[in-house]
Amino acid sequence: MRSVISSIGLADVLDILIVAAIFYAVLIRIKTSSAMRIASAIVVLLLVTWLTDVAKMRVLHFILSNILEVGIIALVIVFQPELRRLLERLGSHSLTVLTNKRNVLNATEQSIARTVTACEIMARERTGVLIVFEREIALDDYFKSGTVIDAEVSTELLRNLFFTKASLHDGAVIIRRDRIAAAGCVLPLTESTTISSDLGTRHRAGIGMSEASDAVVVIVSEETGVISVAVGGMLKRGLTPETLQKLLRTELQSLIGDGEENGILDKLRNWLAKRAASQEDTEHEEEK
Repeated sequence: MRSVISSIGLADVLDILIVAAIFYAVLIRIKTSSAMRIASAIVVLLLVTWLTDVAKMRVLHFILSNILEVGIIALVIVFQPELRRLLERLGSHSLTVLTNKRNVLNATEQSIARTVTACEIMARERTGVLIVFEREIALDDYFKSGTVIDAEVSTELLRNLFFTKASLHDGAVIIRRDRIAAAGCVLPLTESTTISSDLGTRHRAGIGMSEASDAVVVIVSEETGVISVAVGGMLKRGLTPETLQKLLRTELQSLIGDGEENGILDKLRNWLAKRAASQEDTEHEEEK
């Protein structure tokens, strides 16, 4: 073990870190239930293929190996839209995201506050609400099913979109990058048989959306005015406006950062400033 550790060089450390980062990125993107089922099936198939090789089952191993080769091509075809979006995101990733996040945090905070205010008012008015906050997984397919809005998030606009006599009130509103991207969107219904029977189509659509993606879905019941949030296929019901605001902050701002230090350069700048200050204090003590 000592000889192995002593032989590790800088290239080996970089190699391990890169592989760890790739695995982490893959795990983050397969945490939705549908992707997790596919990933689980692939892992099981790999294990069975390995076992057939160990057990010298040549025919079965040959069949499974060929299935894996074809399966890789099939996965690339099936997940072609997601792979394209991932490559586009990597190519267009701006350095300003790493260096300054204050503006993004402020916009997110405003969007959350205005959404909570709108939901509080519509809960009192018994107005049905279905708001989807897009996160890492793009919702282009559901975005296309509605009407493009592309407007700043405001309490008044949300109330108008969900007004009972409005043409878009039955669908969902999708908020993308702190802007109302589309309204009247059709969402997938959950296939779970364990949810309560008193939940209507709006709640089932919210849960289904959270199962199919990493989105945060806010729901207000038209019958009871109860505020709920669906995340990762789980529904949290009976939320107060204050709890809703805290939950949205936790789920949405965690992708951006704390907000105290805006980025890598800010952290480095603060560390250098603290170090310079401590050195000055040391010099003053030595002079005394």
